[in-house]
This record gives sequence, C-alpha cells and structure tokens, in this order.
Amino acid sequence: MKLIKKRVVLHFPGFEPLDGLAHRARYERSARQSAAVWGYSIETGPPEAGDDPFSFEVTTGSWEARETAPAAETSSAGWRTKSRIHMVDHDVLVRRLSCRNTLGRIIAGFRSCAQIMLEGGMRRYFRHAWRFGLFFLFPFLLTALAIMLTTEIAILPYSVGFSAWHVLWSGPLALCFFIFAFLPFSERFHTLHLFADWEMAVALGRMDRADINEWLEERATAVRKAFAEEADEYVISSHSMGSSVAAHIIGILLEREPEIFKGRRVVFATLGSAILQCALLSSATLLRARVGLIARCPDISWLDVQCLTDSINFYKVPVVAVSGHADAPAAKILLIRVKQMLTDAHYRKIRKDQLRVHRQYVLGPDLKAPFDFTLMTSGPMPASVFAYPEHDKLPA
Repeated sequence: MKLIKKRVVLHFPGFEPLDGLAHRARYERSARQSAAVWGYSIETGPPEAGDDPFSFEVTTGSWEARETAPAAETSSAGWRTKSRIHMVDHDVLVRRLSCRNTLGRIIAGFRSCAQIMLEGGMRRYFRHAWRFGLFFLFPFLLTALAIMLTTEIAILPYSVGFSAWHVLWSGPLALCFFIFAFLPFSERFHTLHLFADWEMAVALGRMDRADINEWLEERATAVRKAFAEEADEYVISSHSMGSSVAAHIIGILLEREPEIFKGRRVVFATLGSAILQCALLSSATLLRARVGLIARCPDISWLDVQCLTDSINFYKVPVVAVSGHADAPAAKILLIRVKQMLTDAHYRKIRKDQLRVHRQYVLGPDLKAPFDFTLMTSGPMPASVFAYPEHDKLPA
C-alpha cells in the first residue's frame, strides 16, 4: 500500500452552533485520543490567518520517524503525513435559524414539520428507516403535548365550572408551566435546536431560501481553491446535515466544471449522513440531481459510513439508489458499531443520548476499531482503505 504524504481535507460538520475555531478544537482533542490509542505522533497546527474556508495543518507520523527523521516525509525509519484540513462549517446558518424568540422558533418548527409531511418526507422516512421517522416526530410530539397541557391548565377553572374571570390566574400559571417547566426540560432533548435543524432540512430540499442558496454558491467558490493545492489524496468528509451541504456544494462544482476532479484521487466520506433527510422531500429535485452527479463522477469514491446504534442515520439504506439513481454506481457502505470504539463504561454513559452517539463518528476513540475519523483524514493510509470490510482492525 502506497502511503499518503500530502492530503487535502474538506470537512463539512453537522448542524451544531460551532464555528471553525471550535471545530478545530474538537478535532485536536479527538486527534490526541486517536494518537494515544494507535501509538503515533500528531501535531495540530494553528489556524491559517485569513483562510476561507477556515483551515489548519495536521502532521502525523510514526514515533520512529519523529525520533530519527523528523524532516522526512516517509522513510525506512517510519512514515510522516501532512494534511491540510479545511472546515466548511455552516455555523452562520445555524445561528441565523436559532436567533428568533421562542415563539418564532416553535412556529417555524411546526411549519417545517407540516411541509415535510405534505411533501411525503415522513412517509418515506418510515418506509426506509423507521427509527429516523421516530427521530423526526419526537420533538414535535413532545412540544405538542406540552402545548396541550398548557392549554388545559389555562382553561381548567372554566372546565370545572368556575367563572371565566379565574383565567386571570390560570393563564399566568399555564404560561409559567410552559416557560419554567417544559422549556428547561425540553432542552435535555435539544428540542428547539432540532426545530431549526428541520427548518434547514426543508430549505436544503426545496432550495427556496435566497440567503441559503447564495451561501451555498459562495461556499462553492471558496472551496474550489482547495483543489488547486497539490496532494496525493483529497478527502471530502461530511457529518450529519453537513452531508447535504457537501452534496450541494460538490454538485455545484461539478455543474460548473465537470472535469474538476479529473486525475485526482477523491474520496467522498459521508458519516451518519442526513442527505436523505432532505432528498426524500418531493421538491428536492436539485439535491437528488446533484447526488447523481457525484455518484457518476468516475474520479470520486463514495464511502457512506453508517451505524446500527445511531438512530439519526439511514442504516443500510443505499443513498444513491433511493435518491433516484439506481443505475449509477452505489456508495460503498461501511457499517460501524460505536461500542467497538469506546470502553464499556464510556458507552454506557452516552448510549441513551442519541445526539451524543450521533457525534461519535467525528470524535476520538477509546479503543482500536475498524473506523477512526482522525486516521481517515490525517493518517498515512488512503481513506479508501476504510471501505473494505475484511479489515477487522486497521493495519498498524
């Protein structure tokens, strides 16, 4: 196997209120964990001033290479790999969708829920991945139940035959229940954050918001510069909602320049992908077309990483075929298990928090396992090595 000396990575994070600097800090923490588990050296460089998208350099190597030949890329003493990581976060969109007052966020969330139902999204979620369908329904059912209880408290005096004037105390009591009891409780499940997530899912499916469409075009222009860098390998990695963002942006690049990746080794790695969260809406014709463009590009190897214990992904679902391109090359599916990456105690601690389990794709491991995000984006082996299920453990 020919080792990678220089790599360019474009990473599209999930729907989280974190900017490039925060994502870099997470990457550095996870990389240190990975290096400790696998026994290699790693150095995460500072952010590059003025870079757009936000970027930094990561240097990995064997301890032998570090001790005997620190300036060498690869030698008989060991290996050394440099990776330029470009963080293409959509923090600006997350904050824009989350900046309304509570009432505005609830109304926008339920409007998105109705749009998804009317476009057949919910029916298709349950058809292809019933657990994802439950993930869709949960925040809306929880909030609807709270609204019903709030209403019941407000009209309770009238219901038991008291004068309507009693609403002067029951109304404020109901409001206090919703604000001081339900909202803090719902934050355990990130309910309002999920409302904004579904609002963005509708926007990326319908492509009917000028601000988001303009942002995608701008990001495509910024990302294009990364492919001017010489490298042995180009990895386009994406997590959760970032996979839909990545599909749009890489699709835009292919629409502008069909030969943009010619002669390059490009791996498109979707981790816990939410492409179908958006693509299953009946109006998502443009997103589905861009999925087809990516799948048919002969220079792109698509690796779709899925997890059984992650309810927020489409487990064992062929994303390309379900997007309407059964005749196109399918993405290679890699099935992973979170509990293989973590100690028993650590796994027991997080397993009931589905959003935390969903983030594990891009977090550091406790144990050696068949998948490691840091090694895929900064390690010495080609990212495509993770696509082969016969590797029960990654080679040392």
